[in-house]
Amino acid sequence: MIDWQAEVEKRQDDLLADLEAILRIDSERDVAHATKDYPLGAGPAEALTQMLTIAQRDGFTTKNVENVAGRIEFGAGDEILGILAHMDVVPAGDGWQTKPFEPTIVDGHLIARGSADDKGPAMAAYYALKIIKELGLPVSKTVHYIFGTDEESEWVGIERYLEVEPTPDFGFSPDAEFPIINGEKGIADFKINFKSELSTVGEIRLMNFTSGLRDNMVPQTATATVEGHQLDQLSDQFVAFAAENGLVADVQVADHQTVFNLTGKGAHALEPRAGVNAATYLATFLTDLPLDSAGHEYVTVIKDHFHLDSRGANLGIEYTDDLMGELTASPDIFRYDVENGGHVILNVRFPQGITAEVINANIAKTIDHANINSEVYGRVETPHYVPADDPLVKTLLSVYEKQTGEKGHEQIIGGGTYGRILDRGVAFGAQFPGQPNVMHQANEYMPIADILRATAIYAEAIYELVK
Repeated sequence: MIDWQAEVEKRQDDLLADLEAILRIDSERDVAHATKDYPLGAGPAEALTQMLTIAQRDGFTTKNVENVAGRIEFGAGDEILGILAHMDVVPAGDGWQTKPFEPTIVDGHLIARGSADDKGPAMAAYYALKIIKELGLPVSKTVHYIFGTDEESEWVGIERYLEVEPTPDFGFSPDAEFPIINGEKGIADFKINFKSELSTVGEIRLMNFTSGLRDNMVPQTATATVEGHQLDQLSDQFVAFAAENGLVADVQVADHQTVFNLTGKGAHALEPRAGVNAATYLATFLTDLPLDSAGHEYVTVIKDHFHLDSRGANLGIEYTDDLMGELTASPDIFRYDVENGGHVILNVRFPQGITAEVINANIAKTIDHANINSEVYGRVETPHYVPADDPLVKTLLSVYEKQTGEKGHEQIIGGGTYGRILDRGVAFGAQFPGQPNVMHQANEYMPIADILRATAIYAEAIYELVK
């Protein structure tokens, strides 16, 4: 009998030191500064290199695939178990009480961007594999621990990896929740375009409207500039509106222009109700102003079809499946300027039984404006499900139950993980039941105790799958 938790505790200091080294790297995808050597930017490549360097130090064989993906190899056998993690992070954003890329421990919580998504769980799974290696345990399968570097956006890294390297036969991604995630909703973005065809003349003109960092993050802040005369009274109205709705307002007035800044709460787009969408609140406030026709249309459509409606009812896309649950809709990117019109990018997580094409048609039908159109924007992920009686699912749940004493059960979520790239792929941890989901939020953290618990679970799970 192996005391997995004891083996983890022997290596606790080393684990945390390696994790903190990874967390110090700002590995947000940065294609604006891409080079031939760094197709997704220097940060993701640096984090990948650091992870592979740690593995080389510990005697593993590694492979770097064009600085967009890589793997750690262990064992031998005809079947390949894939462990699938990512080294990239979403933008840090505002609202941090500590520096997001300087790991800080407060009350047993390791605070840093990527601590929960996905560097903390990724390092836990790595040390799990390291324990198996150092104990010299016999294995009958090959393990490929694969890292992508743009899971939070286009999945270019993992898709390139699968083009040139073998696809694992089965596996899991340490990038979600315990006890298991064996089903994931489909994911698609929709771009609602506002053509610059309406008049921009009015008592008050909407000059610009900007909100959102990524299409998978509920926007925490929003900014709009209006132009006109006698706008002084708007400052007090805006501050009062923000206070009534639990947001923070800031107003700047100069040269017949007023800049409104609103701060809500960011969250992962998989559950928009966990956040407070600053953009839709700001648009709601602006609808009461005598804006120009183009500006009024932009903010009114946002208010009427997106505000406080995370299930898409006001877009005509509300849908529920008995197995996978409700469709969710999160408007996450907002861009408008007086000369060029604007757009909204809507992130939708949808269950089986409906398609992105049907959703898009329903959006276009509901927002029935001559100068507005909707399009499917970017890649589409179809719903994914591995049955609960699959041996992979049963093994992982058995280990979870053994180590925690809690009953395991299947789960289906709106998040998208690398687990879905395998026909027999799931997500497994590392967030424990009862812990708040702080992924994609300011002050992201992971309890150190949970990192260690997850490592022990991963170690036994990997061994059970490959022994």
